[in-house]
Amino acid sequence: MDTVPVMISSKDLDYIKDMLNWNFIAAKKANHYLQHIQDEEVATLIKEVSEMHKRHYDMLLNILQGGQNGQ
Repeated sequence: MDTVPVMISSKDLDYIKDMLNWNFIAAKKANHYLQHIQDEEVATLIKEVSEMHKRHYDMLLNILQGGQNGQ
């Protein structure tokens, strides 16, 4: 699907809410673990993971606010 439909079904909305929650928790956990990692290479990877989940969260939030996919 290239565009977001004008209306989202309640089932789709529940799934989007779940995805928001999953990405929020994953980013939060990655940031927590980042505080305890000594290895710079591993820390860099964990930071990238956290940033990826934040981007996904922001993309989903944008959809719910009436934006388009990934914009």
